[in-house]
Amino acid sequence: MSKIIYDYQTCNDDNFMDRIRIKGLKVFAHHGVYDFETEKGQNFYVNADLFCDTRKAGKSDELSDSTNYGEVCEFIKVWMEKNTYKLLEAVAENLSKAILLKYDLIKHVRLEICKPEAPIQIPFENVSVEVKRGWTTVFLSAGSNMGDSDNILKGAIDMLNKDSDMKDVKASKFIVTKPYGGVDQDDFVNCAIRLDTLLDPETLLDRLHEIESFYKRERKIHWGPRTLDLDIVFFGKSVYESDRLIIPHVDMQNRAFVLEPLAELAPNFRHPILNKSVEELLNSL
Repeated sequence: MSKIIYDYQTCNDDNFMDRIRIKGLKVFAHHGVYDFETEKGQNFYVNADLFCDTRKAGKSDELSDSTNYGEVCEFIKVWMEKNTYKLLEAVAENLSKAILLKYDLIKHVRLEICKPEAPIQIPFENVSVEVKRGWTTVFLSAGSNMGDSDNILKGAIDMLNKDSDMKDVKASKFIVTKPYGGVDQDDFVNCAIRLDTLLDPETLLDRLHEIESFYKRERKIHWGPRTLDLDIVFFGKSVYESDRLIIPHVDMQNRAFVLEPLAELAPNFRHPILNKSVEELLNSL
């Protein structure tokens, strides 16, 4: 099955977010596939769009309320001089992450790394790689009914907190719920988790599976008992489908153990397909 993705928030940042633009920042660095490139170095040019909300700074006229673009330029220069990568793709990927981790006010970044002195044997003007990366707000459903469920959930939340690709992790209160799906088993302890992540949906799913594996999660019985279950309910406003992942969660609107804790964190968050808020979905059960 081919992937289908539509992310309203990310696709429309150009319309809804302010930006600080840096064009043609010149940096001499040592990136390239060939040894002579990493040894001798060459000139690179960086174009960056920093998506953020400039309204507060516009009203206060205080630099402390904005992102200092001079500091960002210096940060890019030092980072590119300090690090060495073979591919422009790797430079763009890792530099965009470094910027987003360094500057809290920047929500998304569009970064173009230009290499006008690339070792190409025919005339050309420039070669570049452009990426757009940013923070996405994600909602997870978490549950456990094997072992010390409370501590397992707390441990999973702590692991998410310590992940460098995530921030602002917040969990709902824990609730005890009856099993869903008709399998005879113990009651579950459930909660919802809100976080911001730099990961794409598939990589986030892999990261969640790693946490589940840490707590010895086994997939033997469908809807059966488990030490830890971490499901992606919403990924921004994305509608996403692949062979192993569907977002929004395909059955979340029928599950009180998902909706009740989720309503504590985001009662007004609107389902991008059903066009109902979490609170409305919960009340309709």
